[in-house]
Amino acid sequence: MILLLTCFINEEYPTMKTTLLALSCLLLSNLAYSATDVTDKSISQPIKSSLARLGLTPTEVNPSKVDGLLEVMTERGLFYISEDGQFLVHGKMYDLTNGVENVTEQSLAKVRVVDIKKFKDSMISFPAKNEKYKVTVFTDTSCGYCRKLHSQIQQYNDLGITVQYLAFPRSGITGRTFNELTAIWCSADPQRSLTSVKNGSKIDLSKSSKCEAPIAEQYAFGMKVGVSGTPAIIFEDGLMIPGYQDPEQLLSALINKD
Repeated sequence: MILLLTCFINEEYPTMKTTLLALSCLLLSNLAYSATDVTDKSISQPIKSSLARLGLTPTEVNPSKVDGLLEVMTERGLFYISEDGQFLVHGKMYDLTNGVENVTEQSLAKVRVVDIKKFKDSMISFPAKNEKYKVTVFTDTSCGYCRKLHSQIQQYNDLGITVQYLAFPRSGITGRTFNELTAIWCSADPQRSLTSVKNGSKIDLSKSSKCEAPIAEQYAFGMKVGVSGTPAIIFEDGLMIPGYQDPEQLLSALINKD
C-alpha cells in the first residue's frame, strides 16, 4: 500500500494558521507504533495535551490506514496525529493501492451521515414530488452561487432531487448574514423567506433575536465535517461536492454514484 498525505493550511481557520504553520507539514508513513487498540474511549493524555495547545478538543480517535498514525475528529475537522502526540498532519490522505482513494473524505462521510440526523427537523426542505435522490446543501444568503442554485430549485425537484438546506454563514456566527439566516429560519414560512431573500428582498432582522434557530449549531457542524465555502452539497452516503452543480450535473453525479 502506498499512501500520500498532503498538508495544507485552510484560510477559513485564521486562528489556527500561525500555530499550524509553526508545525512542520510532515509526510508520515509506517511509523513503529500500532494503532489497532485505539478508540474514542481511550484517547491518550499526550494526544489530548498536544491538541489542547492548538485549542482543539478530540471527539473521536481511531486508527488510520498508516500504522501509528491516528485519525482524530475535532470540532474543527479531521486531523492525523502520531500516537505520542508529537506529530500532527492537517490535510488529506490518499490510498494509491487501486487508483486514488480519498481516505479522509470517506472518514468524514461517515461522520456526516451520523451527525446530519441531528438536524432533520431544522432543515429547510424543498421536496421533489417524485423523489429519487435527496441532497443536503450548506447555504449562505450572501453567496452568489447559492442564489444561482436556489433559482433553479424547481429544476432540481423536477429531476427527482429533493434539496434540504443547512445554514453556513461564511462570515461566522455574528454579523448581518448570521442574523439574516436566523430570521429566515425563525420566520413563519422559512421556505418562502429563504426564496425571497435569495431573490434580493430584505427580511426583518429583529426576528433574529426572538427565537433560537440552530444556525450556530449548523455552522459548527459544517466546520467539523470539512465545509469551507458554499454551496457545499452532501449526498445521502455522506460524500460531499464543494461548489455549485447545475441540475443536470448534479443528477449525473448522483446517477454515477449508484
